[in-house]
Amino acid sequence: MTAAPKWHAPQMTDKKLVPFTVPQDLAGTPLDAAVRAGFGLSWGRARDLVRRGKVAIDGRTITEPVRYVHVGQVVSIDLAARNTRTIATDLPGGTLVHVDPHVVVVDKPAGISTVPFDPEGMGASIAKRASKGEEATLDERVRVALARREKRPGAGSVPPSVGVVHRLDKETSGLLVFTRTWSAKKSLMDQFRAHTVHRRYLALVHGAADARTIKTHFVEDRGDGLRGSIEHRGGRKKPVGNERSQVAITHFDVVERLESAAIGQCTLIACRLETGRTHQIRIHLSEAGHPVVGERVYIRGYRGTVVPAPRLMLHAAELGFVHPATNEEVSFQSELSSDMQALLESLRR
Repeated sequence: MTAAPKWHAPQMTDKKLVPFTVPQDLAGTPLDAAVRAGFGLSWGRARDLVRRGKVAIDGRTITEPVRYVHVGQVVSIDLAARNTRTIATDLPGGTLVHVDPHVVVVDKPAGISTVPFDPEGMGASIAKRASKGEEATLDERVRVALARREKRPGAGSVPPSVGVVHRLDKETSGLLVFTRTWSAKKSLMDQFRAHTVHRRYLALVHGAADARTIKTHFVEDRGDGLRGSIEHRGGRKKPVGNERSQVAITHFDVVERLESAAIGQCTLIACRLETGRTHQIRIHLSEAGHPVVGERVYIRGYRGTVVPAPRLMLHAAELGFVHPATNEEVSFQSELSSDMQALLESLRR
């Protein structure tokens, strides 16, 4: 296989960066990832420039970092462009998968946080709005979309509330559910606690992974400063002092094995959660020696070839639960996002 030519970032000029045309290897990536790669910037700098209205696609200013780019589009940066502090609250078309008076099922784009960061855990039943200068989180965008959908007045109105019962990591795409009533939230939370909610993820991982079930016990610090399994830390394999542990169970099946002469081996796997601990899939795969492609946290100690990716290649493909109002089982499916599809296609060549 002939290796693809290396991409060279454009050079800085006076107040502008030389525009570049989106090549095949950046097609389907979020705008902030394309700006980062195309101009050789840091993630923070790339996102800041997009949010402040300094980035344009084909001459049109775009302020949403998660807007996907396509082959042939021209991306430009103008540092002298008028600064905008507008917080993007739009959702891409098709994001709202199901809406009724009780629940909202959302196909989350990668690059948007589910709720504002909450160091204490799940957060409030009704998440707060983004502060000035902060990026609007998914829950707020859903509230805005519901208000528009239901033709509520704009200024001065009380937007619809949404309840948070589970999350997806910022870089993870796919399905999740918000609730709209207290009874619906209680029902869904009970189902999550009982582990009866069906959740199937697709993950592209490094190396040749095999089908297996992993059961470990998570602690806040597995010995290297990261959350992880007590079974994988050096020294004592049981909780120490007041340390708490949580059982974590994930079932893995192989969907497709991929190998590129230029990149190496990867495996597309299906992951079914029996429990739902923070970063459970990422931790279990990393500790099994097959970190998710695009992983930047749980990849310490990995010695294999690292496949470059614009974000974490993890997608929530299926979601099923008992509807809190009808008591009927409902299920939803989501196609892989375009950036994950593009990476898979590059590995199949």
